[in-house]
Amino acid sequence: MTTVTKAKPATAPTQAFESAAIQAKEQVEGFVKAGQEQAAKTFEQTASVTKEQVEKLSSQLLKISAELQALNKANVEALIQSGSIATQGAEELTREVTAYAQASFDKSVTTGKALLTAKSLKEVVDLQSDYVKASFDAFVAESSRLQDLGTRIATEALTPLKDRVSVTVSTLSKPLAA
Repeated sequence: MTTVTKAKPATAPTQAFESAAIQAKEQVEGFVKAGQEQAAKTFEQTASVTKEQVEKLSSQLLKISAELQALNKANVEALIQSGSIATQGAEELTREVTAYAQASFDKSVTTGKALLTAKSLKEVVDLQSDYVKASFDAFVAESSRLQDLGTRIATEALTPLKDRVSVTVSTLSKPLAA
C-alpha cells in the first residue's frame, strides 16, 4: 500500500528564505539591467566622440593634402619657369659667343689678308703684334662680359626656385592646426 504524503505547508523560515531569494534575484537583475544600460550609454558616447574626432582628423588631413598639392604645383611651376629662364639665357649666351667668334674670325681673316700684302718683315711683325694685342684685349673684355651675363642669367633662373624654397620651408614649418 502506498502512502500518500501531503505536502507540508511552507514554514515561516522557508518562506522568508524564498522571499529573500526572490528579492536578491530582482536586485541582481536590476543591477545587471542598469549596468547594461550604462555600458550601452557609455559605448554610444565613446562611439560618438570617436566619430567626431575621426571626422575632424579626416577634414584636417584632406586640407593638408590640398595644401601640399597646391604647394607642389607651385613648386613645379617655379621649376618650369626657372628652366625657361635658363634656356633663354643659354640661347643669349650662345648668340653672344657666336657673335664674338664670328667677329674674331673676321678680324683674323682681315689680318691674314693684310699679312699677305705686307711689303716688309717689320710690317708683318707690326701687323701680327697689333692683331695679337687686339685679340687678347677683345678676349679679356668678352670674357668679362660673358661672365657678367652668365651670372645675371643664373641669378634670374634661380630666383623662382629660391622664392619657392622660402614658401615651402615656411609652409612646412607651420604646426598642424589642432
